[in-house]
Amino acid sequence: FNRFLNGRYTLTTTGGKILKLIPEGVKCKTGKPQGVSVYLGMVEKSSLPANRIVNAVFSIFLFNQNSGNYLCSLGITRRFQTMKSEWGFSKLISMKVMFEPSNGYLVDDKCVFGAEVFVVNTNALTGCLSLKKTVTPYKRDWKIRNFSKLGDVWKSETFKAGGKKWNVSLHPRGCGGAKGNGVSIFLHYVGSESVKACFTIRIKNQVSEKHKQKSSTQWFPDSTSNKWGWDSFIKLATINDPIKGFINEKNCCLLDIEISVEAVAR
Repeated sequence: FNRFLNGRYTLTTTGGKILKLIPEGVKCKTGKPQGVSVYLGMVEKSSLPANRIVNAVFSIFLFNQNSGNYLCSLGITRRFQTMKSEWGFSKLISMKVMFEPSNGYLVDDKCVFGAEVFVVNTNALTGCLSLKKTVTPYKRDWKIRNFSKLGDVWKSETFKAGGKKWNVSLHPRGCGGAKGNGVSIFLHYVGSESVKACFTIRIKNQVSEKHKQKSSTQWFPDSTSNKWGWDSFIKLATINDPIKGFINEKNCCLLDIEISVEAVAR
């Protein structure tokens, strides 16, 4: 192991990936090595098109030769491409722990590293990005009647903003982790191009100016994952409390949105 302390050791694995071991790792201010760095990188990256990406989930392991167990990193998902072909850990393990014989990671000056890699997908990114001029946000509002009698989800009609089609969904009793505890609200993009949008969703307070609103700026891809929003936009106890003013005596809720499209990728 010590003979690799001044360089990199690479191990070719299946699937065109290599495991790169950098024993020097992180250094303190005095320049003394403090930890072992381990990175996963792509082989022959120069042969890949500039727009080629590889999404992979990987974990890195260090074998304990005393106990037969592994020190392992949590599985992480990273995007490998020509400009960024290595991902990993700058300090997988400290030098002190690594070199302590009783810990079992370094025996007879030998250690055993490994990696588990799952390629999620490989894509070529091509297209054109168009930035939109700053414009006045598109505004739309709805009066949602019989709020307490709604089903699992309320959906707005499809509307146009920034030349693109959208709709809003509201789950009056929540969904996901907020089910039974909060109101969930999402903005849905209906289109075939990737769009970056800035939006604000608001539930109006009908007795004061203390409205409940949340804002976000997100990319909406041209796929089935075309919505952004909040599982818990507002607590059920808050919206259902008549004193709070979010639902009036006629059981109506006022919802509105402001949205502006900032970029389009084709």
